[in-house]
Amino acid sequence: MTRQVVGYRKSGGAVVGAVWIAVISLLLFWLPFFGPLIAGFVGGKQAGTVGSALGAVFLPAILLGMLFFVFGTAVTFMPLVGAMAGAGGFIAAVAFVSAPLLIGAILGGALA
Repeated sequence: MTRQVVGYRKSGGAVVGAVWIAVISLLLFWLPFFGPLIAGFVGGKQAGTVGSALGAVFLPAILLGMLFFVFGTAVTFMPLVGAMAGAGGFIAAVAFVSAPLLIGAILGGALA
């Protein structure tokens, strides 16, 4: 039988941090820079370490970019044009959304 230390909390990992980042990003979409920064900080704290926090940052951005790519290809009649639009959405999601998330996640993971 293991003893549990009072006040000890096991870290959630990258997937739990990614879920927190995605939910808080959706709730704070109206704050241009500070919304993703807060979401990254909370997700980084939930991830537990800086390494897990970095994984948690890029997981939602990559999934969102993949959704842009798939839906952009599926909606248009010309798949090549849709694929190019989806690839642009993928790059925009990873590049623009990830910068404040990355800063917040590094801070949150370091303070966890």
